[in-house]
Amino acid sequence: MDVLQVKNLTKKFGTFVAVDGISLDLREGEILGLLGPNGAGKTTTIQMMLGVLTPTSGMIRYFDKNFADHKEEILEQINFSSAYTNLPWRLTVRENLTYMSYLYDIADRKARLQKMIEIFRLKEILNLEIHALSAGEKTRVNLAKALLNFPKILLLDEPTASLDPEAAKFIREFLLSERNKFNLSVVFTSHNMPEVEEVCDRVIFINKGKIISDDTPQNLAKTIDISHVELNVADGLKRTIEFCRKQNMKYRLRGRNIVVDIKENKIPDFLKQLMNKGVNYEEISIEKPTLEDYFLQIAAVKSKK
Repeated sequence: MDVLQVKNLTKKFGTFVAVDGISLDLREGEILGLLGPNGAGKTTTIQMMLGVLTPTSGMIRYFDKNFADHKEEILEQINFSSAYTNLPWRLTVRENLTYMSYLYDIADRKARLQKMIEIFRLKEILNLEIHALSAGEKTRVNLAKALLNFPKILLLDEPTASLDPEAAKFIREFLLSERNKFNLSVVFTSHNMPEVEEVCDRVIFINKGKIISDDTPQNLAKTIDISHVELNVADGLKRTIEFCRKQNMKYRLRGRNIVVDIKENKIPDFLKQLMNKGVNYEEISIEKPTLEDYFLQIAAVKSKK
């Protein structure tokens, strides 16, 4: 069942078209990645989904109800978090969460606040004002705020930005757990492609305000035919570099290692030619195409148009 439907959504700022007639859906219990380069229209789209911006044209429906006509009812059931949105700076963490909770009809407010404090490890910073927090701490407070009302849909704009790897891992695992337990639906933007591959069931790419692809991360990665061969070269690194240059092959160095971008069916011949040149390598690893490869290829193609 679709819990969110967007049809022909457009947003213009004067003559500039930020979002150009996009249509998408979000299924119940789905984590949907909304991806694209900076300026693609992702944040503008989310702001329209939240009612912060009014669409120039198009329709947004939550739970089969028109957002424009049922905004108050719908906002009770959704929430939002962004690493780039600030809460009131002169209020403490406790004050922010308490006052924000009164925006929603929460049965046991005290218990819910305590639960969010525990989940997002906020006990030690409860009495600090927001301006005194680190970027990672602000992100955790924003996420706690976003879960206060038991939302059915969560809109997340770069939710793990500024978090250290351990904290980011915790957030990813928490989102997957909430989805599995409560059928939570999530729209998720991120520039961290491995994170998107781990968390998202489906990915929509936006560029210059238009949707250019909609599929699973795995299927999108499979459309790229370039693999990455990494060699730990014991002898012949200069010869390997020279060979790559002559063949116009993309490569990058990692110490004594060289990573070469090459079509999978060309790998055996590539290794044979290196052997014929007397190149000796101690280790080899082959990495299949990833969602990041897809992202980079799409961004490169679209930037040329």
